[in-house]
Amino acid sequence: MDLEFQFDWAATIDALPYLLTGLPWTVAIAGGGLFIGFFIGIFFGLLSIGPVKALRAPAIAYIEIFRGTPVLVQVLFIFYGMPQILGGPIDKITASVAAIALNAGAYISEIVRGGVQSIDRGQREAGQSLGLSRGQTFYYVIWPQALRRMIPPLGNQAIISLKDTSLFSVIGVGELVRQGQIYIADTFSALETYFMVALLYLAITFSLAMLLRLYERRGFGSLN
Repeated sequence: MDLEFQFDWAATIDALPYLLTGLPWTVAIAGGGLFIGFFIGIFFGLLSIGPVKALRAPAIAYIEIFRGTPVLVQVLFIFYGMPQILGGPIDKITASVAAIALNAGAYISEIVRGGVQSIDRGQREAGQSLGLSRGQTFYYVIWPQALRRMIPPLGNQAIISLKDTSLFSVIGVGELVRQGQIYIADTFSALETYFMVALLYLAITFSLAMLLRLYERRGFGSLN
């Protein structure tokens, strides 16, 4: 019996058009979740280092809960668990975007905290010596510098969240992996199909990584 295996490149190419139908969902879920997560991250990140001690505890609790639990568990909780509380079903796309937003928001909160706290105390003192209020000093002096330092880790979080969307195939979201599973069920070409899925993810994440490196080379990410 001949057990020699040959990789079928033609099957890989054949799978591409079908997989590309899932690519917009992958990008849309990651993009939508990160957009919302960015504002969640700013909100809880600033609360966690803010002057009001009573607000730090819930902010830190949110960060630790969503950083300490897998995004797969979070989306299952939202999609299957929350309807029991809300009394109605949650759309699978909504659940996916919410999971990315809440998960990424927790990590972005830490990025915001680290970025703001990395600014030298002298910058605050300089702003206030110019007659700026505490809020004006933060808005005009601290935040622009902190935001520049946050860009590289925010880019890394974008890559992580993009890859996390592959987990949402478990609730039937038609993203890349789910489309691959459906295609494999019809063609049985698992190796070639998953190879193409991996190539598509690599193409997106590599492009994002190159943009980040270009950003850093041009010096916008540095602060001296």
